[in-house]
Amino acid sequence: MLNIGLMSERASLTRHIEPMARVKVLCIGDVMLDHFIYGSVERISPEAPIPVLKVAREARMLGGAGNVARNATALGARVSLIGVVGDDDAGRDIQALIAGHGAIVARLAITAERPTTVKMRYVAHAQQLLRADRESAGVLDGGVERRLMDAIDDEIGDAGVVVVSDYGKGVVSAAVAAHAVKAARAAGKPIIVDTKAIDLAAFRGASLLTPNARELSLASRMAAGRDDEVVAAGSHLVSAFDLGGIVVTRAERGMSVIERGRDAVQLAAEAREVFDVSGAGDTVLAVLALALGAGARLHDAATLANAAAGIVVGKTGTAVVHPEELLRALRSSEMKGAQDKIASLDAAVERVAAWRAQGLRVGFTNGCFDLLHPGHVSLLAQARGACDRLIVGLNTDASVRGLKGDGRPVNSEMARAVVLAALETVDAVVLFAEETPLKLIEAIRPDVLVKGADYTIDRVVGADFVQKHGGRVVLVDLVPGQSTTGTIQRMGR
Repeated sequence: MLNIGLMSERASLTRHIEPMARVKVLCIGDVMLDHFIYGSVERISPEAPIPVLKVAREARMLGGAGNVARNATALGARVSLIGVVGDDDAGRDIQALIAGHGAIVARLAITAERPTTVKMRYVAHAQQLLRADRESAGVLDGGVERRLMDAIDDEIGDAGVVVVSDYGKGVVSAAVAAHAVKAARAAGKPIIVDTKAIDLAAFRGASLLTPNARELSLASRMAAGRDDEVVAAGSHLVSAFDLGGIVVTRAERGMSVIERGRDAVQLAAEAREVFDVSGAGDTVLAVLALALGAGARLHDAATLANAAAGIVVGKTGTAVVHPEELLRALRSSEMKGAQDKIASLDAAVERVAAWRAQGLRVGFTNGCFDLLHPGHVSLLAQARGACDRLIVGLNTDASVRGLKGDGRPVNSEMARAVVLAALETVDAVVLFAEETPLKLIEAIRPDVLVKGADYTIDRVVGADFVQKHGGRVVLVDLVPGQSTTGTIQRMGR
């Protein structure tokens, strides 16, 4: 039986998502480079009993505090990112990634005294085989530490919320931590802390702490297995360090929300298939910060963060959550369904990366799909038969009018998208407003591009691009006598 009250309460949280996009975040911490190497394993090395990874592709993205920043900007926020990188290739990669990310402003101290932290993950068939880290967790040079504190002072006035992402790599020293808390409290800004530190003295007075169960146990020196133990250990830290509250992340057990002066709340984990937990804590931290910065109550902020975590672990790599994904998760009693297939281009690109990490071939076709008929169904079935996952590019209403004239489409873009998404042969639907889907094709880079046999390959938009990148173009048979225009004419329109 569905809990209608709970569903209504969750759906009401959607009111926070738009205000979250207007929050300015000051993010302080260990900025890292996440380097993923994807491939397949087909044999064991003759040199040692280890798998041989046949490399197919590589990806570099912001990690650590940088991934917190990415998650915040994916939900529409702006971020000032304070941290340290080395004077090395990885540090320059991080600077280039930030420069290409318009919503992040970097306040990075660059030093030759320590390397940029890099986490290199080797992945085959959506499973990590190995992680190799390059890092230094040494004490910061006093001059670098001072530059970080000056940057905090410069940025605090414009921030709506302060986030500290402390992975224990030395950037968030006791002095930097204490300075950040003091500055946030003086400016009346909430400060949310995720730290690997066992000694929490430097974070005394923070608004919120976000440990996992193991970190909670180490910091409190108390057991933190059962619900009551987690509440007792969390309450102890809230009192001992003058915290506003604690949100404890507990993997498959969900979250425990412990707030000063209120009863503790347990949030069940969102039911979703888990592909990769990399960076899920960064997502939780970012969503908590944005929601609190937008004025949400802690319980509501934690519920939003819990839903976001359920989404991001269903992706591969250090992924982010987009607003439409969070909206659907809150509005639906099921995490998967037809509407879950309707995606923005950014979300579709992420799904493609996840599918390819599993060794799946991605296909693409497009059209107006107004008044879905047997010809459409046949085309989509043939298209899906040529690949493992099919993305459909769907013209927006304005785009259809430009192509077909006034009076079209008959059905709105969302109605057409929902009908397409309900088909088993369709794995994702992406709306586009342009006259052609070339932008989508270039972003998605399909392995298979599908059109009807009334086209020739030289007339298929994106054919040259797909073939240049190793893909193929497939022209599928059409069902005679089937067209939306013909149907409308027979209806007397």
